[in-house]
Amino acid sequence: MEFRSSSGALAEQRTGCVVVGVYQGRRLSPAALDLDIASGGAISGVLGRGDLEGTLGATLLLHDVANVAAERVLLVGLGRESEFQESSYGAALHSAVRTLRATGAAEATLCLNELPLERRDGGWKIEQAVLAVAEGMYRFDQLRSKPPDAGRALKTVNVHVANRADATSAEAALARAAAIAEGIALAKDLGNLPGNLCTPTYIADQARGLGQRHGFKVDIVERQDLEKLGMGGLLAVARGSAEPPKLVVMEHSGGPPGAQPLVLVGKGITFDAGGISIKPAPAMDEMKFDMCGAASVLGAMHAAALLRLPLHIVGLIPAAENMPGGSATRPGDIVTTMSGQTVEILDTDSEGRLVLCDALTYAERYGPAAVVDIATLTSEIVSALGDVASGLFANTDALAHELLDAGERAWDRAWRMPLWDEYQDALESNFADFANIGSGSSSDSAVTAACFLSRFTGRYPWAHLDIAGTASKSGADKGATGRPVALLVHFLAGRAEQNRVE
Repeated sequence: MEFRSSSGALAEQRTGCVVVGVYQGRRLSPAALDLDIASGGAISGVLGRGDLEGTLGATLLLHDVANVAAERVLLVGLGRESEFQESSYGAALHSAVRTLRATGAAEATLCLNELPLERRDGGWKIEQAVLAVAEGMYRFDQLRSKPPDAGRALKTVNVHVANRADATSAEAALARAAAIAEGIALAKDLGNLPGNLCTPTYIADQARGLGQRHGFKVDIVERQDLEKLGMGGLLAVARGSAEPPKLVVMEHSGGPPGAQPLVLVGKGITFDAGGISIKPAPAMDEMKFDMCGAASVLGAMHAAALLRLPLHIVGLIPAAENMPGGSATRPGDIVTTMSGQTVEILDTDSEGRLVLCDALTYAERYGPAAVVDIATLTSEIVSALGDVASGLFANTDALAHELLDAGERAWDRAWRMPLWDEYQDALESNFADFANIGSGSSSDSAVTAACFLSRFTGRYPWAHLDIAGTASKSGADKGATGRPVALLVHFLAGRAEQNRVE
């Protein structure tokens, strides 16, 4: 799909459909008012008959409006003007895209980005418009023997810019949004693949393909070398599976020589049966989404390369399957991690922290400026934050605020959770340095999982994003979401801008 900016008289633009807004009470947005004037009041006349009140998300499609070159005009309800905010804007965009898909228009012009939002500039609104279109048009049909007929697909989307002076900034926003959209689509595709196809080897092959496309270095650390490195956590998780584990290492060297890299670490459990601590059968199919952290790292690396960010970025993906079997790790087993610390594995279904801890230790060799790990780690974060915000833990306030701000800019938000010393006591073990799950009054939680990871991150600024609630959806909308690719790209782009200014 192609995204472009357009300007000039809206009524004169030849396009399959032009999208404008109507506030509750039938008050026209500026773009809708322009069309209404050009058409001699045709739009206000339709509204006067009560066909659309302006309720948030309601739509009305008009054909062959007088003196309007577009084949169709799509009116989208914006709700009360006094209550219009970011969530209203998103709801209006998604309703518009749903209707656009049904029209058969091959080209559309969006004008909703011209709506005023107190805290948001034009670039933010353009980016959200592009991402809404990309999300609404996304389909995962490649494994169907007969993909459903999608009809006449939307191929070109024009984002209307009323002020020609804003055209340059609009183009920059479109380029950033298009790159993020590609990264999200890649992450979704990987997350939606079943575990019999998306194996650790497949993840490694995808990384190699990205490296070849963009010219960055990719190394795959195989089992024999994992053993030499002493990665006892990653190897313990993989013991019950016939699929060999991998540590995928990607290096995008876009920064100046000698610059400290930013390291992204993505949990890559391509299927999580729980190991010997096997999960209950209902919804176990969704455990294919347990590699969405890895998918988000691949998506972010892809977008960063498309944007040619002048940064040194390292992507690390510890990939494995967590399966039961005769060789599987048992509850009570003790392993030595790459850091030299020993861990008593009380629950083999708390495997994500075991693969991540070794990757976090491996990250030390790069002398990183910061490390961010991304993982579908705990169901407890879902109980705490639902599917709206990712859980954020960090060992420095500066990095935490940087990621929170990136999430706000991306509208891919996170919420900071505590990482207090009082929670560390829950990880005590009678037989090893510590256990892989919490017990006692604090029990196990998203916080104790983060506390476990923090024990491997003392040498650099580190943050952990628990995306168990945001990486995928269940029910009728079951599928990967591609989050938090947008947050990560804004974080990386923010660092690139900071480096440029300095």
